[in-house]
Amino acid sequence: MTSPRTALAASASIAAMLTLIAPGASPAATGQDKPSSVSFAVIGDVPYGAAQIAAFPGWVDRINQQPGLDLAFHVGDIKNGSSPCTDEYNAMIRGQFDRFEMPLLYTPGDNEWTDCHRPAAGSYHPLERLRAVRAAFYGTAGVSLGAQPIEVDSQADLGFPENQALRTRGIEMATLHVVGSNNDRAPWTGIGYATPTEEQLAEESARMAAAIDLVQDTFARARQTNARAVALFQQADMFDPSYQPTWDISAFEPLVHALVLEASAYDGEVYLFDGDSHRYHVDRPVAAGSDWLSVYGVDGSADNLTRITVDGEANNTNFLQVTVNRPGAQDVLSWERVPYDSQP
Repeated sequence: MTSPRTALAASASIAAMLTLIAPGASPAATGQDKPSSVSFAVIGDVPYGAAQIAAFPGWVDRINQQPGLDLAFHVGDIKNGSSPCTDEYNAMIRGQFDRFEMPLLYTPGDNEWTDCHRPAAGSYHPLERLRAVRAAFYGTAGVSLGAQPIEVDSQADLGFPENQALRTRGIEMATLHVVGSNNDRAPWTGIGYATPTEEQLAEESARMAAAIDLVQDTFARARQTNARAVALFQQADMFDPSYQPTWDISAFEPLVHALVLEASAYDGEVYLFDGDSHRYHVDRPVAAGSDWLSVYGVDGSADNLTRITVDGEANNTNFLQVTVNRPGAQDVLSWERVPYDSQP
């Protein structure tokens, strides 16, 4: 069970009970307190390829068997980037998502729409595939996925139903639709574009603005409710440890600035869960002295923000179980990687 202060050490903290409540919703609309440990699962960049697709139902079963899970998150990339982006595939994954016995929140990755211009992915128009993803997974606005869906807040009225928020007892949570491929500013070369199109740039700008609005709203709620922590979930790894200066990550700059500004003005802990780079990693990327501050041209810092990247692609042999610790514990959240082949 890992905590940000003891990234690879064990933790035996006991979780507090909670009700999963969408901001503004009543407890009766979203469920009752559960007499179990409060914890949630996080997965991402899965399933990749035929072997993982075949194994995925069993992995869903294994997550369902894990004691104490009240919620699950998939942080994007429901397929690899070199397989067709079909409606049939989306429907198959939706079917598996609805087998989760706990509510599931899913935020899209680049492989299911941004990168669908690639010939191996079908040479689709990415924005058409984005509409298909929204139709497949967010047809009912303000409701999670899973066999026992709950009400959530969403930005459906702004055209971004995938940007969702909910509150647990003492934690404000939100999913942000922010993806790799420079948040879809990388050219759609597979359908003949050498540079980003005006339509592409307009979509990215609007989606990033909506994500930043949600970040600001989430922190505002956290301050109003004296929340113990803020937890954010997205696909893009904006702080990839393998980063090279030749990479274009400019699209993420406004979000990084917003995160530093909001986190530094907040007294609680901040957790950013992501996927994208496929290898488990824990760090404090915007703490004082971090090289990322100069990479993104950030003034100031936020020592209270911990980033957790989940294992993905070939490394996806486990899910992350995150526990909400009792008030007074050293850290609000702690976590462990649970192998799919382990016994519950």
